[in-house]
Amino acid sequence: MHAYLIEGEGETLERSIQALVKNLKAKLFTYPVAKIEDVRSLNSFINLTLSNPTAILIRGVDEATDEALNAFLKNLEEPQENLYFILTAASHHKVLPTVVSRCQIVKTVSAKASEEDRRLAMDFLKKSAGEKISFLEPIKDREEAKQFVSGLSLGLHELLREGGADYSLLAQGLRASLLTRERLRANGNVTLQLTNMVISFG
Repeated sequence: MHAYLIEGEGETLERSIQALVKNLKAKLFTYPVAKIEDVRSLNSFINLTLSNPTAILIRGVDEATDEALNAFLKNLEEPQENLYFILTAASHHKVLPTVVSRCQIVKTVSAKASEEDRRLAMDFLKKSAGEKISFLEPIKDREEAKQFVSGLSLGLHELLREGGADYSLLAQGLRASLLTRERLRANGNVTLQLTNMVISFG
């Protein structure tokens, strides 16, 4: 995935941006795309050959003009290697659907992940692959699955923010849980998506 749309505001949004940039191991640059002129300026930078992972942070895409976003869209459709886009918005519902469809949506919450979510993540990480599958096997209802995966994502995010000992494992788990949440929302088979998540945990 080369484009991420982070929903939220305030401190939790900033923490999510920092965690994602760290996970991508990328150098961060901030560009506006509020107007068509902004997109032209961004394109001048993007046309350079990037030898190292680079993340472009674009804040408030929900406030950009449709003209600017349509001009920016080509960058999402034809991403170059080593280039990532991190977009922020108060809500993805306010962003052009053509932009949203090319991004992985990352939702932040206004409150700190609950202790229950954190404990859920820690307990889940300790299980073997077989134990994880057995634990998830009874979950057949889509809403129940989405609720579990959302709680797991929040817990993993909190552990990452705290600087957990096994950063790569936490980051891999967070990626897997976020992807599973999106696939469940897209009506993917519940059992299959949960099993794939366990495999992706490594």
